[in-house]
Amino acid sequence: MPAVIEARDLTKAFGAVIAVDHVSFEVRQGEIFGFLGPNGAGKTTTTRMLTGVVPMDGGSVRILGYDIRKEPVQAKQRFGVVPETSNAYVDLTAWQNLMLMGEIYGLDRNRAEQRSCDLLQTLGLYERRDQKVQGYSKGMKQRLILAMALLHEPELLFLDEPTSGLDVQSTQMILVLLRELNADGTTIFLTTHNMEEANRLCDRVGIIRSGRIVAIDAPERLKTAIDRIHRIEVSFDGEIAGDLLSGLAGITGTARTGDKWQITAEDQDTAIRSLVAFSRQEGMAILTLNTLAPSLDEVFLRLTEKERP
Repeated sequence: MPAVIEARDLTKAFGAVIAVDHVSFEVRQGEIFGFLGPNGAGKTTTTRMLTGVVPMDGGSVRILGYDIRKEPVQAKQRFGVVPETSNAYVDLTAWQNLMLMGEIYGLDRNRAEQRSCDLLQTLGLYERRDQKVQGYSKGMKQRLILAMALLHEPELLFLDEPTSGLDVQSTQMILVLLRELNADGTTIFLTTHNMEEANRLCDRVGIIRSGRIVAIDAPERLKTAIDRIHRIEVSFDGEIAGDLLSGLAGITGTARTGDKWQITAEDQDTAIRSLVAFSRQEGMAILTLNTLAPSLDEVFLRLTEKERP
């Protein structure tokens, strides 16, 4: 897949503090890319440089083939941005905010009105379209700025903590819409603290710590990469001796917990194949077999913890 975002040696300093330190990565067309990191790691600064809000001190960014410094207008016409805090005009109605966005993006009035109707209905705001935004809840404001970002049908969508502090209904509505947009071809760059959300949504995640990228990969591969000793939980429909299991290929250790065996293995695939072959040889059935990978939360904590002296 071609790269939609290409960041090369992206660098930003605020005084003596280097907020982003030679960060390089790519986001592929059609993927949901999660950008994770603890507070102060450089997530928001990186996103603001990618979208042309904050000038970079070094490096380069190409968005959909456009240099964000030399061709900002062309790039911004093709992406949408949902900031963490609402950027809607609170003294205007939802409809007025959307019509204003339509003018900014140069949309035909009829097209802007049709898109606004569709988005407000999808996001559950149509009945409140003529109410001033100052009377909206946080969830309603977040849904409105998502509608504003999507009005011009962007190919790429940047989202900064889109569900932070929202009620369950608003959160689910936004997540469902993001999946639908991605299924229709929209590339999504998602900054989030919510590990479960990232695990469920993202094709790949990048983790930043102290201004530097420490890992980029699919969530499941990251989970496997940080834990070289694999854990497997298995149960059989008959009694067996632990020493029989510990002697199987790929298995380095066994422990009994209730009716299940906790297996450790350096080679997960070999260990599972050995367990299946053993059950057949002994004439027993495997009742349960689970691989116990670390969670994305554990990966995040392991990769972002401070180096100890």
